[in-house]
Amino acid sequence: MIKPDKTDRKQASTRFKPGRSGNPSGRPNGARNRTTLAIEALLDGEGEALTRKAIELAKAGDMQALRLCMERLCPPRKDRPITFAIPDVASISDIVGAQGALIAAVASGEVTPSEAGEVSKLLDAYARAVEVSELAERIAKLEARTNQ
Repeated sequence: MIKPDKTDRKQASTRFKPGRSGNPSGRPNGARNRTTLAIEALLDGEGEALTRKAIELAKAGDMQALRLCMERLCPPRKDRPITFAIPDVASISDIVGAQGALIAAVASGEVTPSEAGEVSKLLDAYARAVEVSELAERIAKLEARTNQ
């Protein structure tokens, strides 16, 4: 005689069956964490006083307060616009010229390698979009021929 495994009995008695959520609609949009709400309630109306105190400490030489104030006044930039000569890209064959111009810009120091990597991703995405568009046109033409 085979005895049922303890986990089988345990799973059979659970309230929610496997694969079914206890809350199928999920957390409502805009719902906020209780801790966040509690902190906001504590700080409500104190923002101006706390900011003034941070500025006073920064002026008195507190480097942590100074860093905090500077980060708020002038946050570090994530990206910056870059300019360099790139040929027009209208088809996939133009991507090769654009990539060549990008490599030349890196070699001359106009663009950093990481910036070039990001631009290269854009060119790749554009190439994929053009390929998909061209394939869709070709399929539509083939289907039109076979339906005639």
